[in-house]
Amino acid sequence: MSFFSESNLDRMIENLLNMNLIPEDALRALCDKAKEILLNEPNVIKIEYPVTSFIRGNHESRQITQIYGFYDECMKKYGSSDAWQILTNLFDCLPLSALIDQRYFCVHGGLSPSLKKVDQISMLNRVREVPHEGPMCDLLWSDPEEKAGWEQSPRGAGFIFGKDASDQFNQINGTEIIVRAHQMVMEGYQWNHNKTVVTIFSAPNYCYKCNNLAAIMELSDTGEYSFSQFSPAPSQDEFPNTKHVPSFLFE
Repeated sequence: MSFFSESNLDRMIENLLNMNLIPEDALRALCDKAKEILLNEPNVIKIEYPVTSFIRGNHESRQITQIYGFYDECMKKYGSSDAWQILTNLFDCLPLSALIDQRYFCVHGGLSPSLKKVDQISMLNRVREVPHEGPMCDLLWSDPEEKAGWEQSPRGAGFIFGKDASDQFNQINGTEIIVRAHQMVMEGYQWNHNKTVVTIFSAPNYCYKCNNLAAIMELSDTGEYSFSQFSPAPSQDEFPNTKHVPSFLFE
């Protein structure tokens, strides 16, 4: 029976859903197969029908996973950093953005002053650790604000971009809305720039202390959008944040 047979994959998925680890050799094989698939994807995934796609965020990096607990979790569960290295190597292969129906540009962070056209994103070398500066960094770290122009971000990476930047990007590329994440917003979603940029945040009660709602954005067959908000699931457990997290890295 093939390692990647449907029944074998189903058993591994069931193990994960039951919060059981899969062996490291199986993890390595799965990630190697996933890398093969992802490396055939472009930097900008063009989506015209319902499909599950993943794009890279600023947390899919070696630096941030060591700050926010993913590295520690891998060490605790597997006893070495090998699983972490396998998974972060996989993160390097994730696409950087998505374009839905040519209308919605989806990215984790925001825009870059170095990228006027979506086609320019396709020319970037994405298969690497997230750099500390440059257009790839900007896509994963930038934030919108209700002002004009570009400013260096106080996060220490990426830029603050204003409505004029969003308007120019949408006009050049024929897009309507820039859909992004990267910032906690209390209602789960938040509009900026006269409803040309929307922030979607899907982690309720962020860090177990923010008391925020979460949201997802849904697109109909005709391309119309709606938002669904949700609260955290009831839990008897508490998960205190025992590590100091620098404020400039906040989500």
